[in-house]
Amino acid sequence: MAFTLNINGVKRSFDKKVELLDLTDGNKDIICATVNGRVRELNYDVYYDADVKFLKINDHDAMGIYERGIRFLFAMATHNLYPGIRFRLTYSVSRTIYAEISDKDTTKFLTEDMVNDIEKEMHRIVEADYEFKRLIKSNEEAEEIYKKFGLFDKLEILPYRKEKTVHFYDCNGYFNYMYGKMVPSTGYLKEFNLIFYTPGLVIQYPRSENDGKIPVFKDEPVFSDSLIKAQEWSDLVDLSTVSHINKRIKDNELSAVELINLCENRHYRMLCELGQQIENNIKKIRLICIAGPSSSGKTTFADRLTVELKSRGINPVRISMDDYYKRREDVPKDEDGNYDFECQEALDIKLFNQNIVGLLNGQTVALPSFDFKTNDRVFNRKLKIGPHDPIIIEGIHALNEAVTTSIPKYLKFKIYISPQAQINLDNENPLSLTDIRLLRRIVRDNQYRGSDAEETISMWPIVRKGEFKWIYHTQEDANYVFDSFLNYELCVLKKHAMPLLLQIDRESEYGPDAERLINLLKYFKDVDEKWIPSNSLLKEFIGGSCYRDAK
Repeated sequence: MAFTLNINGVKRSFDKKVELLDLTDGNKDIICATVNGRVRELNYDVYYDADVKFLKINDHDAMGIYERGIRFLFAMATHNLYPGIRFRLTYSVSRTIYAEISDKDTTKFLTEDMVNDIEKEMHRIVEADYEFKRLIKSNEEAEEIYKKFGLFDKLEILPYRKEKTVHFYDCNGYFNYMYGKMVPSTGYLKEFNLIFYTPGLVIQYPRSENDGKIPVFKDEPVFSDSLIKAQEWSDLVDLSTVSHINKRIKDNELSAVELINLCENRHYRMLCELGQQIENNIKKIRLICIAGPSSSGKTTFADRLTVELKSRGINPVRISMDDYYKRREDVPKDEDGNYDFECQEALDIKLFNQNIVGLLNGQTVALPSFDFKTNDRVFNRKLKIGPHDPIIIEGIHALNEAVTTSIPKYLKFKIYISPQAQINLDNENPLSLTDIRLLRRIVRDNQYRGSDAEETISMWPIVRKGEFKWIYHTQEDANYVFDSFLNYELCVLKKHAMPLLLQIDRESEYGPDAERLINLLKYFKDVDEKWIPSNSLLKEFIGGSCYRDAK
């Protein structure tokens, strides 16, 4: 049974299986490991030749496991202190988790003293270093466990699972599950902060993109307000959990049509509200700037906003910031020596400002069009606009003041667009906004570029790096935040994304990402896409858009 492990570049031979945990020398900064590229818990046994790499919290995969443990730790602490109160967790401002008492009719209100007590209890559990014991129970046994610990929200999701068994982690007699891998024991979860953020609290935890450190908390009122609105609407129409969404479908087309129209009408209402704001200030609005992270639906949104404004007698013109890219050889390189097409220096900012100012001054301007095949610009379009015609620009840097320096800020109306999903699998397991965008991109890249899911997932860290650097900090400067999420969309994306994800080898480097997304999608019931309006933002990803496919 002799085998060799290449452990972080050092080769060691073994003659019997070995647990990864035994190779860490008790270092609790190590969260997990990759074995031949696949992420494994530290209690995984290796008995074959393999490359082993231990991961700390500054690695994305390790951070996901750590964050999952923090949610378990919080749920356990609140159960110990307040067994009659359930908290609902959602992803929130400043890269935190927001927790609020989930029972809307309760007479209990969260206080600062309660927050302090919860934090102390979490630290006590960490110091006790309780083991996380993985268990598998039958669905019938799971029902009894859910009832015992008051996890009735988890009971609601059981009927939508095809499996006959349920995973749990037992931590000193407390049972729960966060739908993924865990650290070996609570002693690994040393770093976190709780902040009273009435009516709830925020949980800070280390982030991989911050070199494994807890980011400084920054209140983000614009982003926070958009999340609150998304939550309020989901609660109002009873679409705040996967089980509630599935119940609305009811296995008949009429219910599915109603669900689709309900969500689409929310977008219509938001567009109408946005159009009214622009109309009310149209005499001073000359530049409408649209930005958001990848796969937010920016292109379709800009098309729909154009129609909305035209219905109000406003005639906007659209200019693509992509047409102002510099030639490849003039684009700066990043720290890895790759061309950084997402940095602001990749754009000809001087020409862009000259063109915008010329148009606003009533001049006829020759506009460029960038040909990515020839790596050059051609000036094949002349444009002159009316004295009150606004210009719509859309792109990663559209809200960046450094890119539109020649245009006074008071002439700009800034729109930030992103899916602001506030739905959960259950109280302790919110859906990741990032995973929703990744699923959209996987489907879109396959639909329009022929890319497989593995290729899209492999590029995602680079995309995310650019978003943190260039986009997220601009959202607080927005005049309007448009929530592009449609509560039914995962019921549709499932049909498109699932076959692509299942093609990824489980032993692949990207197997864990595929597994995570599959485990998310499998809970959603299917919805027939034939009832989706042709101008829906979702059509930008699944195909059939009246804006794109009709061209």
